[in-house]
Amino acid sequence: MSFSIWGMGTAIPETFIMQDRAAELASEVSNHSEDEARRLAILYRRTRIRKRHVVLLDRSGLPPSAHGPRGPTTRWRLREYDEQIRPLARNAASEAIVASGISPEEITHLLTVSCTGFAAPGFDLGLIRELGLSPTVERTHIGFMGCHGALNGLRVARAFSEANRSARILMCIAELCSLHFQYGCDSQIAVSNALFADGAAALIGAFEGGGSSCYYRVAASGSFLVPNSEDAMTWQIGDHGFEMTLSSRVSGLICEYLRPWLEAWLAKSRLTIAHIGSWAIHPGGPRILDAVEEALGLDRAATEESHAVLESFGNMSSPTIVFILDRLRRRNAPLPCVALAFGPGLAVEATLFG
Repeated sequence: MSFSIWGMGTAIPETFIMQDRAAELASEVSNHSEDEARRLAILYRRTRIRKRHVVLLDRSGLPPSAHGPRGPTTRWRLREYDEQIRPLARNAASEAIVASGISPEEITHLLTVSCTGFAAPGFDLGLIRELGLSPTVERTHIGFMGCHGALNGLRVARAFSEANRSARILMCIAELCSLHFQYGCDSQIAVSNALFADGAAALIGAFEGGGSSCYYRVAASGSFLVPNSEDAMTWQIGDHGFEMTLSSRVSGLICEYLRPWLEAWLAKSRLTIAHIGSWAIHPGGPRILDAVEEALGLDRAATEESHAVLESFGNMSSPTIVFILDRLRRRNAPLPCVALAFGPGLAVEATLFG
């Protein structure tokens, strides 16, 4: 027996933008020259993203004169976060509850995960009210962990369920990355602007089998901080939104360090890379997927669902891994499954599902 996932849900904003139009919009709001616009269009094509869903397509794409040359202030962006995150989180959580077959009143613990905004009261209180959860539900928020936040959340959910085996846990992961669109011509800005999107996911779990309705069982969790990598990926709060840096070193660090650590971690469960039936690799970007495939000796078929999610949704940060897991579940992908995600640090998070 272990922490078991009984139901999953995902949600995306109704509004979306095709990637070629996103490149044009990015050039317009940053007043790029023709040469800069041409280079930006090439960068956007190389992301392998076809479209991205965003909450504030019209209002976040205002020309610089509307907010100043650096765009909206962080205060403006966080006000929009507080307003827009709630319905997205609710839709994902509602779907997970229905899929699990339990009633909202049975939920004893509520975990929320987000790194793209802050508010108090947060969207967790909105979920309690709008979903009909008990006012005594125990709340925990996991914030600012980056793309691997959902795997951090799973570790916490597993610990809660082991401490209280009658617990029924709802975890809701929601991000509005598009609110932190950065104005300017810097290459770091261009890369993050080209990759990120909005979305939400949720799951219901408990420390027991769940019968035929069980999706996954969490067998193990692992973490690894790559040596000398603190500047390889960062996520900081600026005056005009949250600012990300993504170094060109990330791919090389993954190629160098991922396999030795992963082999040692899997060995604790008496497994090798060859034993893994399916892979849920967070698509931080195409180069990260390529690096993981190279490091682990995986072919494109092994990471097909990660590529498909990147193409259709972009990088939604922490919810993205649940989108991939749900796609694997729907096609009855073989177990065991390993989920991998990368975040500021450079940190690696892993979850083994059986």
